[in-house]
Amino acid sequence: MQIGILQTGESPDALRDTMGDYPDFFETLLAGRGLTFRRFAVLRGEFPKDVHDCDGWLITGSRHGAYEPHPWIPPLEDFIRKAYAAHVPVVGICFGHQIIAQAMGGKVEKFAGGWTVGPTDYDFGGEKMTLNAWHQDQVTTAPPGAEVVATTSFCENAALLYDDRMFSVQPHPEFQNDFVEGLINFRGRGLVPDTLLDAAIRRLDSQPDSPRMADRIATFFLTHQAKTGAEKLRA
Repeated sequence: MQIGILQTGESPDALRDTMGDYPDFFETLLAGRGLTFRRFAVLRGEFPKDVHDCDGWLITGSRHGAYEPHPWIPPLEDFIRKAYAAHVPVVGICFGHQIIAQAMGGKVEKFAGGWTVGPTDYDFGGEKMTLNAWHQDQVTTAPPGAEVVATTSFCENAALLYDDRMFSVQPHPEFQNDFVEGLINFRGRGLVPDTLLDAAIRRLDSQPDSPRMADRIATFFLTHQAKTGAEKLRA
């Protein structure tokens, strides 16, 4: 199954040469799970011609806000709505989570409570999953029809499911601890309160549950493909 990675942000210049860029992280995260990948740098205006150019889509994180007036944001929202209407599966991560919600009628804004950074515990319907986070923006109002499937005391809409067509999460399963440490050193100081950064560093001695989330994302894509294939056979 071919997944188009819609890149909406870049890793910091100081980290990119040694650790890679956001599409690299997702290809590593989802490796060995029956998926192949194409890349589209939508933040530079590189869009697919059609929602059917790939079997599914994954929208990355970004340092930009979904509500900011960048020229590539309105066409990305339009692409999301077209993919949903065409039953082409979409997964969104952090900014991807937020832009899907905004495109579908939800609200995204800077959270009055501030930042969430580093290893964070999420409640997926009674199942705890620890994943790295890096955000101040949140989906403060979920779109009509979206099901909340994960939450924290700090982030009410931490993961959303739009029937079997779209799945999005606020944290970053693709961020490993060394990259979070790099973000703290090269992007966080002076932007995020030091108390939050220092608390995040103290939790970096344990590994996140990224493989479990990778399994969930791959299953979402592959189950959708199997269902679509069965429907075609019956047609």
